[in-house]
Amino acid sequence: MQKLYFDTSHLERVDEKLAPREETIQFILDYSKALSVLNFGKLKFEALLN
Repeated sequence: MQKLYFDTSHLERVDEKLAPREETIQFILDYSKALSVLNFGKLKFEALLN
C-alpha cells in the first residue's frame, strides 16, 4: 500500500502543493496498522492498539 502513495508517476501529474508530505503518509499508515475494529452483534468498537 505504501508504494502506491510514493509512485513517482502519480506525483508528476499532481500539483506539488497538493501532494502529501512523507510524514503525512507515514502517519496514516501507522494509524491504520494500530486501528482495530471489533464487531459484537450490531455494535462496532474501535480501539487503537498502541
